[in-house]
Amino acid sequence: MEGVAVIGIAQHPFGRFGDKTALDMGLESIREALQDAGIEWKDVQYAAGGTRDGGRADQLCGKLGPNGVPFNNLYNGCATGGSSLGAACMAIKSGIADIALAVGFDKHPRGMFLTTVQDYGLKQWYQDVGFLATVQFFAMKAQRYMHDYDITEDSLIRVAEKNYHNGTLNPKAWRRDGLNYEAIKNSTMLSNPLRQYMLCSPGEGAAAVVLCKASIAKQYTSKPIYIKGIALRTRAFGSLEVFTPAKPLEDAPTPVVLASQAAYEMAGIGPDEIEVAQLQDTESAHEIMHMAETGLCKDGEQTKMIQDGETKITGRLPINTDGGLIANGEPIGASALRQVYEVCLQMRGEAGLHQMPKQPKTALTQVYGAPGISNVVILSR
Repeated sequence: MEGVAVIGIAQHPFGRFGDKTALDMGLESIREALQDAGIEWKDVQYAAGGTRDGGRADQLCGKLGPNGVPFNNLYNGCATGGSSLGAACMAIKSGIADIALAVGFDKHPRGMFLTTVQDYGLKQWYQDVGFLATVQFFAMKAQRYMHDYDITEDSLIRVAEKNYHNGTLNPKAWRRDGLNYEAIKNSTMLSNPLRQYMLCSPGEGAAAVVLCKASIAKQYTSKPIYIKGIALRTRAFGSLEVFTPAKPLEDAPTPVVLASQAAYEMAGIGPDEIEVAQLQDTESAHEIMHMAETGLCKDGEQTKMIQDGETKITGRLPINTDGGLIANGEPIGASALRQVYEVCLQMRGEAGLHQMPKQPKTALTQVYGAPGISNVVILSR
């Protein structure tokens, strides 16, 4: 099938923006991505977009100019942006479009995401024991993983410290003041082992990506980035995932493992060839678990990698070079596309103060959403 290239990228800053609407943030991102690609809205032949709290994504068509373009509204939790990107990729691969666009945006109320047991087909007991508050579920999952693979609180603190530091270098990040080791270590324990400053916050922002057939990419840019592999997977029986009401004794590969394996197979490369990664860090324990689930290390190797600084911008395998969710916050619809935006900057050599010393040739992005959905993208230049 036809290959796919990224020819235009844009990200609206993440944070809080008063009365500015999520649709307006999405609109700005699309216009900037189109300008980056050197095309106009009328040139787009297919589009997909998603948001949780920002309104209907297809309303952007009216603001850009109603021209009949096929536009799919998508929502897959924190994997929404990845699902939009996947739909745009498939439109090109199938021959439906030569040029496609993916956009994500959101504007969440302050505080934790609100949901109900009915939203996910669960019984009331699941809420009564506290697991509908995802921080508590993630904390339980983190405890189990830390016990099994000898991961210490020190590693959780160091991951958060790294991501806050990276955020200080990123002009589009929300949290740009940084937090040191002691501040994170002494922050309020919310659900053991997760402390306040180890967690991301719901926020506002947008991102957009313009894609085209790989065979015509150099007509639009001298720096095309190629999507070599992309996969979306849901949970398997036996995998302990958010909003899972039960788990059998047998373990099963997580959706992150399944999506990663499928993306590597499509790309025709292995984890050892990845030079930079953006991983879902809803909280710092998740980044640690996803390092192994994406094949970037083995379970239990994270402690030494983190202590040795391998995942810092200057390290062997930089992770979350823009500060990740911890420094950027999470507008759900835009999250995965923010990751793609960042690794494309890195591969173009345009990341500014948070640019890696070595301009990478390959990159991986990974998101994880409720109720156990993961999207993995592998890119190269």
